[in-house]
Amino acid sequence: MPNTYTSAGRRNLLATSADEPFLVLLEIQHPELDEPVRVVNDTVNITARGNEYVACPFELVLPDDVAEQVPKAQLRVDNIGRELTQWLEYSRGGKGAKCRIIQCLRSDPDVFEYDMTLDMSGISIDNLAVTADLGFQNTLMLPAVAVRYDPKSTPGAF
Repeated sequence: MPNTYTSAGRRNLLATSADEPFLVLLEIQHPELDEPVRVVNDTVNITARGNEYVACPFELVLPDDVAEQVPKAQLRVDNIGRELTQWLEYSRGGKGAKCRIIQCLRSDPDVFEYDMTLDMSGISIDNLAVTADLGFQNTLMLPAVAVRYDPKSTPGAF
């Protein structure tokens, strides 16, 4: 589904020297989190749609295009306040987490120009940063049924 930018967003996107750069907001969601982790890649906090996004530097590396491979982006968030460390320990490594990537303009942060939610996997942490792979779960490679009855799984039935 293509994203539709507002006229201000399109002007900013197509400008060679934009008046106002896009802000990138992240929401890390997990079933065991009461509130999602919300950060903005900027030097000051911002409030968008009633939620405060804390200023925190992060890097988002776009996926490469390799044949016969599911594309994966990579996220690297600075481990500043150690809140992510506590969450990863509490949530058993963050299994089942999702990352929502949002673009907006500082002049109108309530209008999301770009919004996409990706699955997080391969989460690792060290003293400096939290890194994770972002992408979509490869549902085409999953089995169609939970239990398959064949001679290997149920030898007594054959």
